[in-house]
Amino acid sequence: MTIDVERTGSHEFVARNDRGAEVKIGRVGQEGAFSPVELLLAAAAGCVAVTGEELVLRRAGEIPMRATAADVRPDGAHQLDGVDVTFDVDLSGLDADAQAEVRAVVTRAVEALCTVTRTLKQSSEVRLGIG
Repeated sequence: MTIDVERTGSHEFVARNDRGAEVKIGRVGQEGAFSPVELLLAAAAGCVAVTGEELVLRRAGEIPMRATAADVRPDGAHQLDGVDVTFDVDLSGLDADAQAEVRAVVTRAVEALCTVTRTLKQSSEVRLGIG
């Protein structure tokens, strides 16, 4: 899998996958664009949501779901100390045992299958080539 990021203007880039999806990338605060860290956070939250979705739907039915990711770092730092991800699902229609089961099943699935959060936990090596 590869993602192309092409410069489209001053501090403006577009990331594309091989299926034709695009996302705008720019500096923090740039209108209409995600910063690179925001994309990392979106990837972490998206991975949790995609991993947990079917498990929740099977047990709780069609309910609203939302995953949120926040960076953990001192102000002005250029490295994250962590990423906090919250998967919000309304389990109030289930009894306490069923709620606990959903939480446990989703947690196990995310810990076993979510490539993005698993990679972040390992602090994966990044190899940079310039050519």
